[in-house]
Amino acid sequence: MNRVVIVTGAAGVLGGALVSRLVGDGLTVVGVDHADAMDDLGQAAFVGGCDLTDADAARQVYAQIAQDHGAIAGLANIAGGFAWETLAEGEVAAWDRMYALNVRTTLNSCRAALPLMNGTDGAIVNVGAAGAVKAGAGMGAYAASKSGVMRLTEALAEECKENGPRVNAVLPSIIDTPSNRRDMADEDFSRWVSAEALANVIAFLLSDAARAMTGALVPVTGRV
Repeated sequence: MNRVVIVTGAAGVLGGALVSRLVGDGLTVVGVDHADAMDDLGQAAFVGGCDLTDADAARQVYAQIAQDHGAIAGLANIAGGFAWETLAEGEVAAWDRMYALNVRTTLNSCRAALPLMNGTDGAIVNVGAAGAVKAGAGMGAYAASKSGVMRLTEALAEECKENGPRVNAVLPSIIDTPSNRRDMADEDFSRWVSAEALANVIAFLLSDAARAMTGALVPVTGRV
């Protein structure tokens, strides 16, 4: 199967889990990350040092991927960031940083990939957040940026209905990662969403089995 899928944030926990899942499905996977290296590539290709907040950099990297591997069939926008701080005691800069890491990376990635995709045969999956449906204390900047990703997903899905890819998003709750375990050591980790479980949902949305879905915001919340 020469179906080429780009996974951004591939060097992270969720990105790595998704790369492994897609490679196992027989897809041609290219991981993209700001980091220079990825621990376990398996049979995936990897492009490091890519700053997706830079639209020109995204276009150049994606054009090279298409030249090397063929038309892009799928795009999973995993790259992003998190910050917890209250409005009263936090910094305005955190809002700009969350917008850049979550919204701008997704925007630039989608815009770079769209001209290289196989029309209605393609699929894009973005990562929103269940915590953006109703923001909690200290979650203002993060929730606002992830809400932006969700609105971007809905708008792009409408724009692409006639001759573009399907566009959906997952809305995870707390993902079970080493950093989250360190930050919330007293929580019940078994209730969280594992990276592998979330990767399975993203893989489904990228697959032909989800051809009837576009513009969906899919909660993936475990038992939180």
